[in-house]
Amino acid sequence: MADKKDNDIPDLGALRDNIDAIDRDIVDLLNRRAEMSLGVGRWKAAHHESIYKPFREREVLNKIADSSPGPLPDRHLRTIYREIMSSSRRLQRPERVVYLGPVGTFSYFAAIEHMGSSASLTPKNSFEEIFRAVAEEGAELGVIPLENSIEGTVGQVVDLFMKYTVYIQAEVFSKISHSLISNAERIEDVEVIYSHPQALGQCREWLAANMRDVPTIPMESTAEAAETVAGKKIAAVVGHIKLADMHGMNVLARNIEDQPDNWTRFFIIGPSPSQEDKRDKTTILFTLPDKPGALARVLTSMAHQSINLTKLESRPFKGEKWKYVFFADLACDMSGGRYEDVLEEIRNQCHTLRVLGTYPTQEERR
Repeated sequence: MADKKDNDIPDLGALRDNIDAIDRDIVDLLNRRAEMSLGVGRWKAAHHESIYKPFREREVLNKIADSSPGPLPDRHLRTIYREIMSSSRRLQRPERVVYLGPVGTFSYFAAIEHMGSSASLTPKNSFEEIFRAVAEEGAELGVIPLENSIEGTVGQVVDLFMKYTVYIQAEVFSKISHSLISNAERIEDVEVIYSHPQALGQCREWLAANMRDVPTIPMESTAEAAETVAGKKIAAVVGHIKLADMHGMNVLARNIEDQPDNWTRFFIIGPSPSQEDKRDKTTILFTLPDKPGALARVLTSMAHQSINLTKLESRPFKGEKWKYVFFADLACDMSGGRYEDVLEEIRNQCHTLRVLGTYPTQEERR
């Protein structure tokens, strides 16, 4: 007599046949979706609309996640659909996306995480090259890091917003986690470590405790460090874990950062303001007249309209000593009619005012 447990085990051949049939259905549906997406692309072209629509993409992801009964985890479902939407954008019209290279930097992985692997990514050597490519050289989008939860704001990026006319399309929060990667098979075999100074600094305590006598060599980027280490047997790199797969190396230690809750906020920038109907965050850049209470008056105008100021930072105004420019995030859509009067009021109180963009918020993905 067969054991009851054996009778509960499904037939593997039948399961695979069912999976094959479902896969055929999925491929058919994906192609039907692609046909609809091509139609959307033709409409966008006729109306001179941009391909990238971050609010619409967030809306699609949320609807898909909310409608799923499981067992597919929410995180997996969102990852699958990001790739579907990445393919859809590429079908509608390839968009050149510039980022701080080379391939394998944290900017590169943030771009892939948000834009998908079908995005047409072009590396640049500096932040200024990214801004120039978007503002003057025809790149549709750029990916730039604005601030890190531990290290603070990248001041050069704020300065470049003063120099180039670009607009924020979306924000991306990317978790920063470091691994020790090497051709060596054991930590004990590592005799030198390469990485970007910021990555080495974020892992200072772990390195002191585990690699006390191993010298570190700073590099321009973690990606460049990985390329250097890939040709050495006894060297290691501190960087993104995916660098190991990219260069065929071993992961000797994971999550070695001293502060596990380490995030970088990136901006997606474009050459013109977003035209989406729904946006929920605004970033502005303004300078003030040299008179008492100037900043207080701007903040009071915001407070009277219950506008939540989520970031305010000052930077020296280039070419004007002891003058400052203010960079601020507002938790509202200042392009909407509701805030038209207060925006004009603030503009009258400022020496200069630029709305850098209105865009959808993004939660940190745990």
